Amino acid sequence: MSPPIHIRACSAAQLPIALLLEADPHLPYVQAYLAHGHCYLAERDGATVGVYVLQARNPGTLELMNIAVEANYQAQGVGRQLLQHALHSARQLGATRLEVATGSFGHQLTFYQRAGLRVYAVEPDYFLRHYPEPLFEQGLQHKDRLRLAIDF
Repeated sequence: MSPPIHIRACSAAQLPIALLLEADPHLPYVQAYLAHGHCYLAERDGATVGVYVLQARNPGTLELMNIAVEANYQAQGVGRQLLQHALHSARQLGATRLEVATGSFGHQLTFYQRAGLRVYAVEPDYFLRHYPEPLFEQGLQHKDRLRLAIDF
């Protein structure tokens, strides 16, 4: 059995930028939401295993801006624990809704849907218009962005 994961609030400066860039490869976007985000760090035996960032969107709504798991800890339930912690943290911060944006295909979409988030909007050509370099996953280019949410 693996040692437990400890998730704690932290400052933006404590988050490993390389890990954040794994989930969102555009540094200016990452820097912008870190400046106003609620940051969380997941550790196991003193090693960083994952991170996530929440940001207020409007009264009662927080957005999960970034969630990432270190490569050596992927497919071990760490992401699921981070997402559950994010949902709990959002409620603790007074939110009645948590939103997230992601690509229109790939494992991230089903990851969020399994946790109860549902698609409420499509942003056509978002990745083509907002990212300087094309984003590919499973040999396909991301073009549209989906917005998902769960209400508490």
